Amino acid sequence: MFVDRIEIFAQAGKGGRGCVSFRREKFVPRGGPDGGDGGRGGDVILRADRHVDNLANLFYEPIVRAKNGAHGKGKRMAGRAGPDKIVRVPLGTIVWQTDEGKRPSPINREQASSARRPTSNSEQSAISVVDLTRDGQEFVLCRGGAGGKGNVHFKSSRNRAPRQYTDGEEGEEGYFLLELRTIADAGLIGYPNAGKSTLLRKISAARPKVAAYPFTTLHPIVGVIEFQGYRRATIADIPGLLEGAHRGLGLGHEFLRHITRCGVLVFVIDIAGSEGRNPIEDLQNLRREIELYDPMLSDRLWLVAANKMDLPNANENLDALRQRFPKISIVPISAAKGEGMDVLKQTLSGKI
Repeated sequence: MFVDRIEIFAQAGKGGRGCVSFRREKFVPRGGPDGGDGGRGGDVILRADRHVDNLANLFYEPIVRAKNGAHGKGKRMAGRAGPDKIVRVPLGTIVWQTDEGKRPSPINREQASSARRPTSNSEQSAISVVDLTRDGQEFVLCRGGAGGKGNVHFKSSRNRAPRQYTDGEEGEEGYFLLELRTIADAGLIGYPNAGKSTLLRKISAARPKVAAYPFTTLHPIVGVIEFQGYRRATIADIPGLLEGAHRGLGLGHEFLRHITRCGVLVFVIDIAGSEGRNPIEDLQNLRREIELYDPMLSDRLWLVAANKMDLPNANENLDALRQRFPKISIVPISAAKGEGMDVLKQTLSGKI
């Protein structure tokens, strides 16, 4: 199961209660108060881990709670602090704080951003909290409550036998939306059955599913390309897009958001028109969908992989495509036969 977007409820641990205790030992008259403090509650911490590729672990645990701190004890013994709850998430995870249930807001720190975005429910909004992009990067999603004070803190010259104590503080809590945006140097974009998965299998060690029907790829798959000079880059196979994807048609935003992380966009076009479409119109439609989804994507470096050159009408359509886009790098390839892979790698190496 591949999960790249999920909403969770996170709750940090409550601090332990302070203790009311008096020292009573032989030969120690009037020992006085010695109640210890409660332990601090555990934090809920998100940790970016390059060995995790999706959010499926949170699909089975959408309610994340840290442990409470232990209560204080006599002899001024403080309670044990609650262990932190560490949640591993993949690189490229963006955390949004939602207002579902109108819970108290746990985020009020420097990391919080004032930027807002709509969620699937138009009546709600979300605030960007953090973007986890580095391996090992940690973010405290909810902080644990402080422990309560024992009666030893309330003694004075006028109150020699205090029975006061304080309860531990409640930990922070809230609803959060976690969204994965695949991090890759380049992304393969195209219509269903354009040959993106086959191309990824030829230029990397990734093994996405390949079949003769559309939407074979249901989630982004990242492969590694080896270049000359011991250089390497990551490339993502983005599942097929349809016209109107920016409005949510097909799987729409489920795929488009993964493109925002890619530095170079590779449009894989069925240059032979084997699916009954015009290659020039395919490229124009894909460019338009990306620009409508995020205008900044239209400024990214991009090139065209003209696939299926081994089929009839490919050469004529290739000439027409080059006339329509004379300033764009267009690399003719045949992913099925492995032709043109070296030229495509060389072209990608110059852009990444």
